[in-house]
Amino acid sequence: MASKINPEDLKKMLHDGGELALLDVREDGEFGEGHILYANPCAYSHLEARVTERVPRKTTRIVLVDGGNGIAEQASRRLSEIGYSNITILNGGISSWAEVGYTLFKGVNVPCKAFGEMVEHYTKTPHISPHKLKAIQEDGKRHVILDGRTPKEFNRMSIPGGISVPNAELVYRVHDLAPNPETTIVVNCAGRTRSIIGAQTLINAGLPNPVVALKGGTMGWTLAGFNLENGATRKYDELSEEGKKTAKQRAGKIKKNLHIDTVSFDTLKCWQRDCERTLFLLDVRSAEEFADGHLPESTHAPGGQLVQACDEWIATLGARLILLDDENNIRAITTAHWLKQMGWDVWILEGGVLPHVANVGSETPKFCVSQKLSFATITAAELENEIANDEVVVVDTDVSWLYREEHIPGAIWCTRARINNLVSKLIPGKKIVLYSEHETRAWLLAMDLSEVVEAPIAILRGGREKWREEGRALESSPKVPSNSEQLDFLFFVHDRHQGNEQAMREYLAWEEGLPAQISEDGDARYQVFMK
Repeated sequence: MASKINPEDLKKMLHDGGELALLDVREDGEFGEGHILYANPCAYSHLEARVTERVPRKTTRIVLVDGGNGIAEQASRRLSEIGYSNITILNGGISSWAEVGYTLFKGVNVPCKAFGEMVEHYTKTPHISPHKLKAIQEDGKRHVILDGRTPKEFNRMSIPGGISVPNAELVYRVHDLAPNPETTIVVNCAGRTRSIIGAQTLINAGLPNPVVALKGGTMGWTLAGFNLENGATRKYDELSEEGKKTAKQRAGKIKKNLHIDTVSFDTLKCWQRDCERTLFLLDVRSAEEFADGHLPESTHAPGGQLVQACDEWIATLGARLILLDDENNIRAITTAHWLKQMGWDVWILEGGVLPHVANVGSETPKFCVSQKLSFATITAAELENEIANDEVVVVDTDVSWLYREEHIPGAIWCTRARINNLVSKLIPGKKIVLYSEHETRAWLLAMDLSEVVEAPIAILRGGREKWREEGRALESSPKVPSNSEQLDFLFFVHDRHQGNEQAMREYLAWEEGLPAQISEDGDARYQVFMK
């Protein structure tokens, strides 16, 4: 049994300078409704698959947080089984944190989003309203709109005329996109924070152009009554030599001003052997560059997204980060300069990663459940036949919104965290077949289910993805599971992307309110650079 810790002692741990992984094992929707600032979302439903990437060192100090319902104890047992050895549980769960008067934060990626708001607060990043941008467009004034989100987000919806330039690429590409210093550069995202960070990156680099963040991003544009573009594919062109030269000069200024350090490849290898300190190798290049070749043991973390959502890659506070880029290190520098201000111990690989890359192809994941468990598997054709003969109970173990959209006809939905609800729905004598979009969640739920039932359990080989590929029937259930059952789904984050204007207003207001919460909480490690 893991030991327990009270909220006051956990508060001290957050400030003692040691490495700490604060893991919230509630489902993602529960996490989003209120959590500790630096808690990392590691829902029990897919805990082992997520934690091995985010907490790679098995002796890291870990504190687990749940809803006071015993899930942390289950999580502790599973983590111990895969080698983690320094686990503590917050006594009383998340409610105990609130009961002593400590702050809870709503939403996702909060440390990063709050940082963006704090940057605007301290640096007074200039912004432009949707109406003023629309007027510039109609008047034909010299301007360029750069969308700092991922290409996928840009393709889904964008400001008409915008160009996809993910934030880490801005300093690298902007000189070719806006060579005239009189061109106004507008940076946008879906809401506020990546607009702020993108615009302020260019300002910190010393660009002579007028640079502004679009107030409210695509949501602000919609709320102003303007239409978005769907399906756009515009992006930056190949880098010119003059653009590259200017970008290196601008990035060099940032590197000097922020005292960003480089590390040799020999030192990197030495740090990899240090069993007392966690090291993350984060490749901030584009997905295409990473796929062409990368350093073994590194993870693709495009720089703009890394600044926006550190917790999707890193759960260990106090870890070392080494950023990997091409020989120019421009994206690494601009990314590092924000991570350093957020409180991370961040370094850049000297000379870039290209001399050391390997064509690694498809790598084995750090946690591969099918190699660790011994349940039978079943093909889609075999399962379809057994369903027709009424021989099986089929269970969809995936996220609730995916089940609503499409699932195998007749399948029951259940997450690993609510396995007790499933047992009463099983039929004695029938085999149980579990599946998820791929396989991971199904394997993990099978492990728990095998401890409470005696019926044979099998995993659908290839998951729903394979079932769909083979053209087999799927059905939807828009109201099942019910909203109250969707513990893994955060509605207020999702609804803003579905045209819900009230959800957009609430989301933007939430972002703007984060600095006040940060001040109240007192745990943030930010040190914003004043240009």
